[in-house]
Amino acid sequence: MKTYLVTGGAGFIGSNFIHRRCEEGDAVINLDQMTYCGNMDNLSDLPWDSCHIFVPGSVCNSELVSYVLQTYEPDYVVHFAAESHVDRSIKDPNDFMHTNALGTATLLNAVKDWWQGLHEPLKTRFRFLHVSTDEVFGALKPEDAAFTEDSPYRPMSPYSAAKAAADHLVRAFHNTYGLPVLITNCSNNYGPRQFPEKLIPLTILNALAGKPLPVYAKGENVRDWIHVDDHCSALDAVLKTREKGETYLIGAQSERRNIDVVRAVCTLLDELAPDPAGSHERLITFVDDRPGHDFRYAINPSKLMSATEWKPSRTFEEGLRETVQWYLEHTEWVERIRSGAYKDWKKTLNAYKARQAYLAAGGKPEDAPKQEA
Repeated sequence: MKTYLVTGGAGFIGSNFIHRRCEEGDAVINLDQMTYCGNMDNLSDLPWDSCHIFVPGSVCNSELVSYVLQTYEPDYVVHFAAESHVDRSIKDPNDFMHTNALGTATLLNAVKDWWQGLHEPLKTRFRFLHVSTDEVFGALKPEDAAFTEDSPYRPMSPYSAAKAAADHLVRAFHNTYGLPVLITNCSNNYGPRQFPEKLIPLTILNALAGKPLPVYAKGENVRDWIHVDDHCSALDAVLKTREKGETYLIGAQSERRNIDVVRAVCTLLDELAPDPAGSHERLITFVDDRPGHDFRYAINPSKLMSATEWKPSRTFEEGLRETVQWYLEHTEWVERIRSGAYKDWKKTLNAYKARQAYLAAGGKPEDAPKQEA
């Protein structure tokens, strides 16, 4: 059993990573500030306080980070915590610089001070894994080869600039202090528990509600898609390399135009949740392009695949069908986001713990207390 300190574990990718670790029998300390996209419902089926310990707080709080490190002595720190929505970064870049850049610097400094005082064997086996994005490399043209670990940094949005700053800080702490770090840059994720502002869940939920399906410009922008489970398994593979100071790009080599992704979602919904009014494609609405919209991203994951046995476990078509089905089957999760009830995370946490206590005492699952939507 290993102990992980996960930052931002109530978000989309972080929560899926925590589920994976708990299923493997590891212990996870989840440090999350619970901003708008932090959702305690993402972690509702975990055994609280045994495999998963939740610590509310920010990576910008160095005293809290130091306390957590000293108390739990993690084998790994896996850093997901970040503001990640490009549209929001255009409207308010300051939050992105504060969390993504300053937050990463604060976290690194606390980890460095703690790590330097460790005894063996923990000091040798410890790793700091920084989870980043392909957007730090900027935009590709249609004829360009995919990004590799040697691609130059050319961030084009406040979000990607803040993540690029974080990447550079992680490398600097390795070069200056010897901190054993790893960096991953991943392509666009999709799958269960993704906040509905992102393209695929937004399309699913708007279509089910009969609302317009907004697509920027003509939908020609290209993204390289990977299922979140495949991303999380790649992170496991990176940690198992035992390397230090290395960067690995993660992707499933599944490029799609945005308009094709939206149409694929509509086709699945026409099959799985048909609308008497007609095909869901009728709801597609082209809107003005956003400022500085990168045209294309694509990942070459050959370094990771050569260094490890990792490879994606599902095609985009398989993963998209699973994702659409997940949202259709988890209507309570959706309704709690729509109503805003998910934001009361303290109430949600207490309700989940009460349910677990009831079940542990021999109560019947059907009679256990539930969190109301």
